[in-house]
Amino acid sequence: QVQLVESGGGLVQAGGSLRLSCAASGFTFSTYHLTWFRQASGKGREFVAAISSGGGTTLYTDSVKGRFTISRDNAKNTLSLEISSLKAEDTAVYYCAASRLYLSRDPTRYNYWGQGTQVPVSS
Repeated sequence: QVQLVESGGGLVQAGGSLRLSCAASGFTFSTYHLTWFRQASGKGREFVAAISSGGGTTLYTDSVKGRFTISRDNAKNTLSLEISSLKAEDTAVYYCAASRLYLSRDPTRYNYWGQGTQVPVSS
């Protein structure tokens, strides 16, 4: 069955760095657009970054540009998010998601979701 499994979260100090990973199985990874969303406590799910199926196109929300880098390895069926210069407002549960058709900021466009990994940032 389809699985997306995030890892790499954990408590980090403001200004620190982290690398999140998402391991995928059960579908043809290289044909799906992939995205990271996040959800802070009490808030809705927020788009963070997206990458096209071939990796040639990336999108970022303005608040993470220059600090976050999304990448993928289609040979290893993995998605990554390099995070640096963390801020308290980056505290959230981070989710990876996959869409066959859309490279979108809209979470309703995504077919598959992981269970999330927590990133608490201490200030």
